[in-house]
Amino acid sequence: MLLEKYPKEVKQILSKYPPEHKRSAVMPLLYLAQREEGYVNKAAMQDIAQLLDVTETEVASIVGFYTLYHDEKAGKYRMQVCTDLPCALRGADEFLNNLCANLGVKVGETTEDGLVTIESVMCLAACDKAPMFQTQGPDGIKYHENMTVDRTMELIEALKKVKE
Repeated sequence: MLLEKYPKEVKQILSKYPPEHKRSAVMPLLYLAQREEGYVNKAAMQDIAQLLDVTETEVASIVGFYTLYHDEKAGKYRMQVCTDLPCALRGADEFLNNLCANLGVKVGETTEDGLVTIESVMCLAACDKAPMFQTQGPDGIKYHENMTVDRTMELIEALKKVKE
């Protein structure tokens, strides 16, 4: 399916790796598979495993490990709040709880309008600027540092306007 849908891109990605190391193409192929829908479905993982002569479990483990790959559909934007220990010491947990309360969702859930999915992640490399989060959406990945719930709600309102 992936090869049929994106033949040129798949061939281009695979051409960057020697045949004996083609398994190294797993991450760019996952990115390609995720590009359209915002997540990698089971069929795409099977395709990638077959293309690279690895198991589906190996592909799924990459998806599960990295915060930039997803195996479930979510909102138009993923808001990933860092809750690692250094960020927690700067109020990340309280920030996340208050943000979820303001949005009427729990961590891992999507707002009723389908715009934002709130996720808790570990280490986004901005410990000294917490509370912080990254948004992943149609406009790429953006980092938001030293945030407050009020400023985050303003950002979400701005994202709603982009949606319209």
